[in-house]
Amino acid sequence: MKIPFLDLSKIPNEIQLKLQEKFAELLKRGVYSFGQEVESFESKVKEFLNTSHAISCANGTDALELALRALNIGSGDEVILPAMTWVSTAEAVIMVGAKPVFWDTDENGLLAKDWTKAVTPKTKAVIPVHLYGQMLEMNNLMVKAKHHHLKVIEDAAQAFGSFYDGSFAGTWGDVGCLSFYPTKNLGALGEAGMCLCQDAGLAERIRLISNHGQPERDQHNLVGRNSRMDTLQAAFLRIYLEDFFKHQQLRKEFAGIYCEELSGLPDLELPFNSQDPSSNMHLFVIKSPRRDSLKQYLEEHGVGTAIHYPTILPDMVPYEHQGNYMNARKLSKECLSLPLNPWMKKEEVYRVCKLIKDFF
Repeated sequence: MKIPFLDLSKIPNEIQLKLQEKFAELLKRGVYSFGQEVESFESKVKEFLNTSHAISCANGTDALELALRALNIGSGDEVILPAMTWVSTAEAVIMVGAKPVFWDTDENGLLAKDWTKAVTPKTKAVIPVHLYGQMLEMNNLMVKAKHHHLKVIEDAAQAFGSFYDGSFAGTWGDVGCLSFYPTKNLGALGEAGMCLCQDAGLAERIRLISNHGQPERDQHNLVGRNSRMDTLQAAFLRIYLEDFFKHQQLRKEFAGIYCEELSGLPDLELPFNSQDPSSNMHLFVIKSPRRDSLKQYLEEHGVGTAIHYPTILPDMVPYEHQGNYMNARKLSKECLSLPLNPWMKKEEVYRVCKLIKDFF
């Protein structure tokens, strides 16, 4: 039995049929940029996440850059972010001319609570990353940011549907940034992203920047760029959103099986939030000092796994920075993501568990 980490060709037939019907409908309409489908998807997300404004864009990386630009963060400014995250978080900071200031994570990969030690007179913002779908204690972070007069940009690329203290990921900060990359819990059939915010003026500025500074055709109020979500992706995402809760239930059911079957194994630590209803369980990340051997063993037995992420950002050439990132480095050497997605079958989850138990 081969069990890939993720196989998007296994999308259920009933969803494939809906996607095909929608594609045929859009072909007849001949509208491929902006339009009713984009507006409808933005409206659905606003309602779903209980946010005041949802501004679609081309991808999650663009969402971060749009947020930084809309908040007037640029040359000479510093932005604090965790050492363990996908490269886009730092990439966007550099693209606007600012300097990423890395800080260690806690043992679970979230920005360590003592991050305020990195604040300097040049610090203008902090980017908490809800890694793997885990949420930070945002009320605490928001109080600290306000005390230091910092903007908060949430990197919620992996956390659509996660919540903390009654509010969804991406709705706490000045701007929340979402990714709808195909592998996400709510994934497009291509690239797509979104910015969330509560301030109307800020929302309008993000929207302008994402569309060449145009409030309407051929009127350019500021220097912007092209970061529009295309009509097809908005339409497909709206279809996936209809089944989001059903797919989440499957993720959490499979995560529960992993927890029950793998609990108590030596040299293996389960995710701290594996039974937490507030997490969207984007990834099921175990930790083991024998990670590399386990990964190879599972691969030899037909099971795909992934490492999120094998190298922390300060150890990469473009972002190199010397520092004590003890927790982040340890996590990069021990973390292993097991297959977890709604397209799996229950027997596949049990097969993965059996192999892991056999290994240990």
